[in-house]
Amino acid sequence: MPASPVGCRRACLTPASAPSYYPRLFADYRFLQATVAPKLITDLIADDMQAVDAVIRERLASDVVLIRQVAEYIISSGGKRLRPALLALVAGACGYQGRAHHQLAAVVEFIHTATLLHDDVVDDSGMRRGRATANAAFGNPASVLVGDFLYSRAFQMMVEVDNMRVMEVLADATNTIAEGEVLQLLNIHNIETTEDDYLRVVRSKTAKLFEAAGRLGAIIAGVTAQLEEALAAYGSHIGTAFQLVDDILDYSGELENTGKNIGDDLAEGKVTLPLIFALRNAAPKQQDLIRKAIYEPAESDLHRVVVSVRDCGALDYARAQAETESGIAKNMIAALPNSKYRDCLLELAAFAVIRNY
Repeated sequence: MPASPVGCRRACLTPASAPSYYPRLFADYRFLQATVAPKLITDLIADDMQAVDAVIRERLASDVVLIRQVAEYIISSGGKRLRPALLALVAGACGYQGRAHHQLAAVVEFIHTATLLHDDVVDDSGMRRGRATANAAFGNPASVLVGDFLYSRAFQMMVEVDNMRVMEVLADATNTIAEGEVLQLLNIHNIETTEDDYLRVVRSKTAKLFEAAGRLGAIIAGVTAQLEEALAAYGSHIGTAFQLVDDILDYSGELENTGKNIGDDLAEGKVTLPLIFALRNAAPKQQDLIRKAIYEPAESDLHRVVVSVRDCGALDYARAQAETESGIAKNMIAALPNSKYRDCLLELAAFAVIRNY
């Protein structure tokens, strides 16, 4: 086999192992089928998602083969595609009739994908969604540089929309996400991390792009400033709830559902809400065990830590916080007129808490 380009850790995907280029990005609606009737999904967002897929296919095009390979690898990896769907649902709930939401949904997905590429390099992750991360398959240099390509392509596309408010929202979101990444890095292996510290990271790193998706759907629909703020807040609280549940699943999920092993975040030294609660409320011996695991995860019995976190009620506490975020999100869209789009947004808020993947 020829040498891997750009210092790839492994050879780039061969035709036999590579996914076919540009499959229907939203063919898998598993994330909504758990709570919303398939017909409602088909009627409401299938056409929009196909249009977003067409934009993504077109704008991923590059003469550089490695860019196409890496970008396609992660974009086709089975993610929930929540942010683009959220933008489309908000636009529909606000009565938008144009097509700009397709371009903006693709921009949001490109920004999200770029953050995943960079995240996995920073975390030295080897698995995401049940298969090798892009950096494991192609190497760190390729992942970082293709992430940069996706960021820059996203900014090209947002300029094309020719709306200063849109550019302001996306530029602000991208900057806030980067700040959240740095804040999370500072909290690695830090047992002094507080719940407020944790939530600041979540609202910056994860919830901000959900917030932007909600706000963008409102902006292009031309709603009032008050409703725009409410829909942005809906997105932020939904994003926070999703991250809280992700952190719960790190101690309770199953590999076939979550695509990662229990305790992976702990093994990376990430101090999430379940750990923060356990450090305050577990028995003294369990607290000592958890502190050691945060400092030196490779030298610790992670299974015992996971049991300690479960036994002290940390997961129940974190889920209660996720339910609170979901409830606030539902309240934020009370002013929307009754419609199937609004119903779907309510269902999405409920799904954020009950999901197991």
